[in-house]
Amino acid sequence: MTDPHVRDVYIVDAVRTPVGKYGGALAGVRPDDLAAHVVRALVDRTPDLDPARIDDVCFGDANGAGEDNRNVARMAVLLAGLPVTVPGVTVNRLCGSGLEAVIQAARAIAHGDAHIAVAGGVESMSRAPYVLRKPERAFPAGHQEMFSSTLGWRMVNARMRPEWTVALGEGAELIADQHGITREQQDVFALASHQKAVRAWQEGAYEAEVVPLPDVDLLRDETIREASSLESLSKLKPVFRPAGGTVTAGNSSPLNDGAAALLLVDEEGLRATGREPLARIRASAVTGIEPQLFGLGPVEAVRRALERSGRGFDDVAAFELNEAFAAQALGCIGQWPELDPAVVNPRGGAIAIGHPLGASGARLAGSVAHQLAALGSGTGLAALCIGVGQGLALVLER
Repeated sequence: MTDPHVRDVYIVDAVRTPVGKYGGALAGVRPDDLAAHVVRALVDRTPDLDPARIDDVCFGDANGAGEDNRNVARMAVLLAGLPVTVPGVTVNRLCGSGLEAVIQAARAIAHGDAHIAVAGGVESMSRAPYVLRKPERAFPAGHQEMFSSTLGWRMVNARMRPEWTVALGEGAELIADQHGITREQQDVFALASHQKAVRAWQEGAYEAEVVPLPDVDLLRDETIREASSLESLSKLKPVFRPAGGTVTAGNSSPLNDGAAALLLVDEEGLRATGREPLARIRASAVTGIEPQLFGLGPVEAVRRALERSGRGFDDVAAFELNEAFAAQALGCIGQWPELDPAVVNPRGGAIAIGHPLGASGARLAGSVAHQLAALGSGTGLAALCIGVGQGLALVLER
């Protein structure tokens, strides 16, 4: 930080659950319990820290319609056994919610409102409920429409422009059209995501950050396909455009469950933890874009965050870009010609690992911090596209 009145903010630790598939191993775990697990894990991994010194817990949550209602961050504090004096707040920037939580907690520390904070995110897409509109009058006699709150648009305002409310996958198709991204390119990208994730797990790259839940038979990310191949991916039918489409279940991120959390501190908080930080937070940026082109949201957000940090693409040693869709990720990467694609998602991305909406941004930030610690030095980026047309980016440094 260059402003003498702004404090440096450090990431001391970052953890996450293994990511579960929709209806899979984590489907029986409530989202508030997922959040509590990663909060408790952070505290247990920092025995010198008095939990009562945590000034706030900020969690991202994209849904909030079910068991994650009533401020899931505060529920996590209580369920994790932290002192009742530790507060909690939940934020929602859809797919960017977990990263938004990190940015908001870091901002509070930077400006002196806190010394120690926990920031993270959670989502159980398996347990997202079906919801009904409240009837305009009591005791309606007719049938009522039910909406799934798992993903995407629902109860759309009639004043919204129709092109803004297309399905997320159709938005990915639009990006593929706009940038000439072929089905084969998307499948090659998706296969690489699985291959990198398999290799990362085999090499123990995730041992420092993944904290499995007790009594749950899930030790690694559940949607990674070790046997995936271009042949198998090529046989999948397009989902959003049956005729001539390119976006399939195989080159898109799946529906998932999971949670992630980071421990953020200033210099005083760092002394209280007795630990060496993984990385330091340098800058962030959020931008807006046409809602149907949401997948390209990170393009300008990343540029602005790098500019604010005084760094360029050639400084980036680790970059976690959320893979909502292969077409979307390729569309973004193609707009950054100065970027070395080899630094993007070296341990696999969301197509393989999964995308539990509110948790993903925190997972990305934590992964970048761990990668920078392993490298010993360098600049890192975490970025996500966000439904309804936004992009969010964070720059870290070690």
